Amino acid sequence: MAVTIDGKQIAEDVVSKVKASAAELIEVTGITPGIAVVIVGEDPASQVYVASKGRKARECGFHSVQHTLPEQTSEDELVKLVETLNADPAIHGILVQLPLPKHIDSGRIIQTISPDKDVDGFHFINVGKLGTGELETAFVPCTPEGSMLLIDRILGRDLSGLNAVVVGRSNIVGKPMFNLLLAHNATVTIAHSKTKDLPGLCRNADILVAAVGRPQMIKADWVKPGATVIDVGINRIPAPERGEGKTRLVGDVDFADVAPVAGALTPVPGGVGPMTIAMLMANTLVAAHRSAGKTPPRF
Repeated sequence: MAVTIDGKQIAEDVVSKVKASAAELIEVTGITPGIAVVIVGEDPASQVYVASKGRKARECGFHSVQHTLPEQTSEDELVKLVETLNADPAIHGILVQLPLPKHIDSGRIIQTISPDKDVDGFHFINVGKLGTGELETAFVPCTPEGSMLLIDRILGRDLSGLNAVVVGRSNIVGKPMFNLLLAHNATVTIAHSKTKDLPGLCRNADILVAAVGRPQMIKADWVKPGATVIDVGINRIPAPERGEGKTRLVGDVDFADVAPVAGALTPVPGGVGPMTIAMLMANTLVAAHRSAGKTPPRF
């Protein structure tokens, strides 16, 4: 039976380190790590995410600012706000909550954020640094960064000799996950909807990362015995057993089916999810250290 990887506990360890390091930075330099979160419109899921990020930032002792803009905000107005935040020395991390309304070009907004404050890791400069192995100065997207930390806890930082398969090729998870695994010396394959014999490919993986957005797609016969399985998927499916109209969260991996085969496995919820916000706090702390000319902590 697989070891269940407790993302909630590991995230709490990261946050504890962030709190201690932030307090030390404030004491030594007088600089309080600052994060600005920008949300445009009334999307309920985005409202929940933004509120949780704000709470976590305050818990870490950060200066936390939220800009809530109406749905009809123009692209140029949003660009001006981001440029103002770029110039604000009290703000070290800028996060623009996605998705944005359809009339706003998300790409333009993301590329407007200063690469030094891009704690989401989406700016082309940070993408390029990750792709060329410049991990010391890159900001890495928080979900793959958190997933990598879970893998580190199970297998260590050096993955030499291990085969990894990433199912999913998104810019937010799949591609950065590929680059992180490669930087840790794994032999990495990215699989996707056009991959031939996907189950067979997955069965060769010592490390299997599922980030495809299809509920419970990966079954036991897709998994190599003893493999470490990281489930990035968050899917809501009907749960009639809980009552009419009720739903429940599941991942891209069929947890109950895969658990007897895998060596280690993340649950959904409670696996990768908590790591995402924890790594956002870590990235903001790193940005504050860099702005102060101090060596940032490692996670």
